[in-house]
Amino acid sequence: MDRIAFHRLIRGETRGPRATLARAVLRVAAEGYRLGITSRNARFDRGRGVERAEVPVVAIGNITVGGTGKTPMVEYACRHFRALGLRVAILSRGYGATEGLNDEGLVLDANLPDVPHFQDPDRLSLARIAVEECESQVLVLDDGFQHRRLARNLDIVLIDALDPFGLGHLLPRGLLREPIRSLRRAGVVVLSRADLVSPDDRRAIRAEAERHAGPLPWAEARHAPRDLIDDEGQAFPLDLARSGPVVAFCGLGNPEGFRRTVLGLGADLVAFRAFPDHHPYDRSDVDSLIAWAREHQASLALTTQKDSVKLRLDRLGPVPLRAVRIGLELLDGADLLDASLDRIAAMAPPDPEP
Repeated sequence: MDRIAFHRLIRGETRGPRATLARAVLRVAAEGYRLGITSRNARFDRGRGVERAEVPVVAIGNITVGGTGKTPMVEYACRHFRALGLRVAILSRGYGATEGLNDEGLVLDANLPDVPHFQDPDRLSLARIAVEECESQVLVLDDGFQHRRLARNLDIVLIDALDPFGLGHLLPRGLLREPIRSLRRAGVVVLSRADLVSPDDRRAIRAEAERHAGPLPWAEARHAPRDLIDDEGQAFPLDLARSGPVVAFCGLGNPEGFRRTVLGLGADLVAFRAFPDHHPYDRSDVDSLIAWAREHQASLALTTQKDSVKLRLDRLGPVPLRAVRIGLELLDGADLLDASLDRIAAMAPPDPEP
């Protein structure tokens, strides 16, 4: 079963006796998963199998499968530490990479050229390398909420306002990577894409989270478009998106968020395509996109920076291709988040070469 069919099944969009039976089987499997994750978390809660780095660690993650905006949050934290004069390094698993950095890594490398980025499933080894070879004073662990072998001094956990609790079920019946009550481990919970839902919905999401996890340090953010860029990083104003018919596509865990971002630019969006998360574009994909853009007589094609760094194209045939560069903008709780990062900065070892 492919990803799209699986999501239709667990969301209840696929009907009939076979689909009902399949969901019942997945519900049983989810209970097994619950037992496993509960046992694993209990072991780490007791400190078993946990190792500490020589410098403070900030972990940025989520509790669901799919995109919640971790990459802009990683960039926000790194910029905060760099503004304080600290050397920071990013550690990530490198999911989806065949060689070199994966797509998120390429985006961070482009936006943070002075921050080294290490990718490997063994992030304990990466932590030692970052400290010994780069003299890093702070480490940012990307997608690290479930990677508990490396002790952290702060967990920042993102919840996507468009799909906050993974359909309310653990994997594989839903999209929760661990129970909602795990949010109690968070130093800060950030509701991402908060601008795309109503204030009442934001309050309801927070109330549901706190019903499971108790009072939570809470912030709310939006993914704010900064500019449009070509494949070489040249920036163009956002109002270029309003210059004529636009087609847009992406390969994200939550494509709806990007679609709404494009509409928020005031674009005349005439067609939209979603590819699987971390999609490895090939020649046939490019040819298909060129024909698609022509079919809709687009004057501009838009994608995400995460997709652009893999395509490395500035046009789809005759149609210019630009990526929407995103930055994290705090709508509420900025003081809480910044103060939490400042506390981590105060724990950093002094620069050996002031």
